[in-house]
Amino acid sequence: MLRQLSANDPRFKTLRFHEGLNILVADTTGASADTDSRNSAGKSSMIELLHFLLGGSGDKRSLAGQPELRDTAFRLHLDWPRLPGGLTVQRCATSANAVRLSPRPHGAAAGQLDLGTEVEVPIDEWQHLIERDLFGLPPEHAGISGRTLLGFLMRRARSHAFNEPTSTFPKQSAAEAMTHLAYLLGIDWQLADRYRALTARENVSKQLGKAAADPVLGKVIGQAAELRGQIALAEHRVGELQRQIAAFRVVPEYDNLRDQADELDQRVRQSRNDDVIDRANLADIERSVNEASDPDMDYLESAYNELGIVLGDQVRRSFSEVQAFHGSVVRNRRQYLADEASVIKDRIRQRDEDRNRLGEELAAILRALDEGGALDALTTLQQSLAQERAHLGALRHRFEAAQALETNKRQIKQERVVLQQQMEVDLDERRGMVDEAVVLFNRFAKGLYGPEREAYLLIGTSERSLKIEPHIDSDDSGGIGNMVIFCFDLTISVLAHRARRAPDFLVHDSHLFDGVDERQVARALTLASEICREEQMQYIITLNSDELAKASGRGFDPAGRTIKPRLTDEYEGGGLFGFRFGSTR
Repeated sequence: MLRQLSANDPRFKTLRFHEGLNILVADTTGASADTDSRNSAGKSSMIELLHFLLGGSGDKRSLAGQPELRDTAFRLHLDWPRLPGGLTVQRCATSANAVRLSPRPHGAAAGQLDLGTEVEVPIDEWQHLIERDLFGLPPEHAGISGRTLLGFLMRRARSHAFNEPTSTFPKQSAAEAMTHLAYLLGIDWQLADRYRALTARENVSKQLGKAAADPVLGKVIGQAAELRGQIALAEHRVGELQRQIAAFRVVPEYDNLRDQADELDQRVRQSRNDDVIDRANLADIERSVNEASDPDMDYLESAYNELGIVLGDQVRRSFSEVQAFHGSVVRNRRQYLADEASVIKDRIRQRDEDRNRLGEELAAILRALDEGGALDALTTLQQSLAQERAHLGALRHRFEAAQALETNKRQIKQERVVLQQQMEVDLDERRGMVDEAVVLFNRFAKGLYGPEREAYLLIGTSERSLKIEPHIDSDDSGGIGNMVIFCFDLTISVLAHRARRAPDFLVHDSHLFDGVDERQVARALTLASEICREEQMQYIITLNSDELAKASGRGFDPAGRTIKPRLTDEYEGGGLFGFRFGSTR
């Protein structure tokens, strides 16, 4: 049980709790309206401080983290297993990562401050102690936390915990909430937690599916069918490069051979050009030879007689001499042309032989170049192969991811079917616990509304989570919805306390009774008092004085059930903290 809430600030109103029903009353003085605003008396602040001292957030957004309260050390004294005198926890927002415990609980690790009767431990160590000693959680309890369990026993208005009976904040997944409720109700919570794990896998799968469909992100994952074709092409390219490299032969002096081949080719081309010139010259010579024949001698004899008459004897020559001379000139020209033709023919024949030889040399060099290449060419091929292999590897990884994504969807669906069957078997095996919860919830609902309204607690299975649905027949009244939360919270706290899976206190904010008929408020307070007496539990509720007065008028007796001091809405001194600041509620 919770025993006392205090602070080192003398203005703070120390709250002392007792067994059974505890009502923290806020009187209205007329100075302001008692709503969830900055001018309220601080009823909700009590619950925020309880969460802060029991391992909740201590950042600047929290109540204790407000500038006016950061230096205040708050203390909570509560019952603790194996500590007859109870345990006091102290925490301040300026050092929110640690708490001081007095005395040192059993199993608490030594901290920076260890005076024997007082120890300072990290906040995560304190949360572990709460899970172990207040909720009886085993050392390994993945999927479940003491902080979330406390959220069901101390609902916070600022977290909108009164919106739904089976969740403590709006964005809480059904699988997560059901896992914690399964633990409190005594159902196989580890089996229920598998729904949460499947939901997490499914969410990842959905995100990957969206990425695969995205035109940009799809390049990272892709579709299996498309990737299969891309892999086939990449494998073909890799195979081709591998075959080229396997057949590749590095030719020594590759560049020199290439230069020699170019030189030989030029020489062959030049030889053919020279042949063209020589053959043209040879044709001219042969034509000249044919033209160098003996001339007609008739004109010589006529010419000679005329010269003899004109020139006289001193220049006369015999006709035979002239004829002989002319024949000699013709013979000499023919001989010269024949010699020239012979030389040209020899050059043509020699070049033809040279071309045959050069052709064989060029062919040999070209064969060498065709069969192999230079080392840098082989290096280029190897680099290309490495790039193609890397590309192929990336495609295969993407293909595996795409296949895993598609397979994962089918597996999740199959596993959900199997899990639902296993959950149904577990509920059948725990039928006694399930029936106890159903009967208890029905008893509480009938205590508020009588037998006229249908009320039940449905505990079953679904494809996506364990299914827990409390219900009281209504006309969609918000007040009845809040009373569903009251009956449900009272049910789980009683059952969990009986099995030592939760501490013996339940705390509610006055928001629980917003819109609730004053008759049901009176019956709820009376019922809570009776159950606390039967189960040896503690129920703490905050109420405005006018609401309490209405409940008293309906038969509820508040005597011995209110906490002193009472809070008021006076601007100075009336609220829980003894002064007003920005976040007081």
